[in-house]
Amino acid sequence: MKKFLKIIKKTAVVLLCLILFGFSVVYFYMKKPQFGALPEGDRLEMIKKSPHYKDGKFRNLIEKPTITPGYSMIGEICRSLAEEYPHTEPLDSLPSVKTNLKNIPADKNVMVWFGHSSFFLQLDGVKILVDPVFSSKASPLPWGVKSYKGSDIYTAEDMPQIDYMLLSHDHYDHLDYETVKALQSKVKYVICGLGAGAHYEKWGYTKQQILEKDWGDRQEVKPGFSIFTESTHHDGGRGFKSSQALWLSFFIQSPSMNVYYSGDGGYSDRFKKIAEKYSPIDWAIMECGQYNKAWQSVHELPEEVAQATTELKAKNMLPVHHSKFTLARHPWNEPLEKISQLSQGKPYRLATPMIGEMVRLDDPAQIFKRWWKNVK
Repeated sequence: MKKFLKIIKKTAVVLLCLILFGFSVVYFYMKKPQFGALPEGDRLEMIKKSPHYKDGKFRNLIEKPTITPGYSMIGEICRSLAEEYPHTEPLDSLPSVKTNLKNIPADKNVMVWFGHSSFFLQLDGVKILVDPVFSSKASPLPWGVKSYKGSDIYTAEDMPQIDYMLLSHDHYDHLDYETVKALQSKVKYVICGLGAGAHYEKWGYTKQQILEKDWGDRQEVKPGFSIFTESTHHDGGRGFKSSQALWLSFFIQSPSMNVYYSGDGGYSDRFKKIAEKYSPIDWAIMECGQYNKAWQSVHELPEEVAQATTELKAKNMLPVHHSKFTLARHPWNEPLEKISQLSQGKPYRLATPMIGEMVRLDDPAQIFKRWWKNVK
């Protein structure tokens, strides 16, 4: 019996040491700079004044479970591990066009998409960069999500001087540490949700560069040109503590046109309200990809994207959040296929540029190829 108890004690000590070692590894790994920082001090006090911050975290306007009723988180994890899903990433290298962003004439209104939700906008001479991710990964882990072949043709070095860099939310597929660090000297201002400024400040951005916004706020760029920050139904977080930085959509109102970027988020009646508040919308840049019925509340399905675009009364729609990272189980090209089908007969024009292709925002006759059709 004594010998048995001694073995039990030794086993318990070994297990305890392994657990402590595991916790130590996680603790020190989480100290790496790419995890960013939590808001504290004056920033935290500012956050507490927001009507959307309650009980220690930001909340959606209408609270509902992330996981759709009838599904479970454990069930989805088990399904991902046990089942195979075909064609979730391309075998071929994606086709692309390398547009020289530094040589675009200042009087041209253009948009260039870099894959997933990263894109460059030039409107009335103002240069805007949105959710840039150029590091080829969407995870802080070395074995995490990697970008598709051919989707990383742009780097921070290719960017011109940026007037405003916009952040929709602080998930890794939208806020990339390496990219943001490399861009710091090129960016005049960052517009982000309340709380997200803690990340930028930790990464070397000055307080003067960081403009933290709540839903319904406005940033005047110049006379007749404003950027409004609006709601979406999503969440945020880069560590164990979620929803400490607010998630945004953007309405960009320039003298010559209006552009709406949805950010990430599930369907709600906010699109009708945006149309009533800001119409007309010339271009809607809409999240369309990395969806699943199990988490439909935080990522729209393609049919909801088409419905939302119609409710926005947008003249043109460009889908993003696809063709760079596999974050869901659908075929990688399904978002483009489905939105192309669903957009037939709709009151908006669908634009499907390939990575790097210049979209001429003033040109209603520009034609876009179905570039994904011949990609294996």
